[in-house]
Amino acid sequence: MNKLVFATNNLNKLKEVQALIPQDIKLLSLKDIGCFEDIPETKDTIEGNAIQKAEYIKTNYGYDCFADDTGLEVDTLNGAPGVYSARYAGEQRNSEDNTKKLLKELKNKDNRNAQFKTVIALITNNELKTFTGICKGVITKIKLGEKGFGYDPIFKPNGYKETFAQMDLNLKNSIGHRGKAVQKLIDFLNS
Repeated sequence: MNKLVFATNNLNKLKEVQALIPQDIKLLSLKDIGCFEDIPETKDTIEGNAIQKAEYIKTNYGYDCFADDTGLEVDTLNGAPGVYSARYAGEQRNSEDNTKKLLKELKNKDNRNAQFKTVIALITNNELKTFTGICKGVITKIKLGEKGFGYDPIFKPNGYKETFAQMDLNLKNSIGHRGKAVQKLIDFLNS
C-alpha cells in the first residue's frame, strides 16, 4: 500500500499524523482527492463517527482510507462533551467557545479528571479495523500554552506539569491519544 487517504480537513491533525506515518506511505488529504463536501458525523459515539467518515470516503471516492474522531470525556460531566467535543458550544465549532464553556461548567467542581479518546477507522482491502488511543489527565482552571489546538490549553496529561498546548509536538505525539491510536495503525500497516 502506498497511497492512503486521511479523511480530514483539519490541517493540524494532518500535520500531527504525517509526522508519524512511515515514509513509504503517501498520505493524501481530502483536498488531494477533491473531496470538499462535509462528511456526515451523525453517530452518537466517537467510534461510530470514525467508521462513518471512512466508509463515506471508500464508498464515494474508492480510496483505501482512514478517518478519526476524537472526544474529550470529563468524568464529572458523565463523559461530556465526548462525541460533541468539536461543537460543544454550538454548531460554529469554535475551539475558544468550547474551551470557555467547559471551564465554566467545571468552575466549582473538584473532580477535574478527564480523558482524550481517539478512534481511527481504517478501510483497506475492503476490511474495516479500528484503533483506539486514550490519554488520561485533568482539566486545568485556566488556559496554559500557545501550541496545539482545541482543548489542548486546558488538558494536562497525568504525570506531566504542562498542558498539551505547552508541549513539544513530539512529546505530545508520544503520550497523546491520537499518537497512541496512530501508533496502533502504523503497527498494523507494518505487519
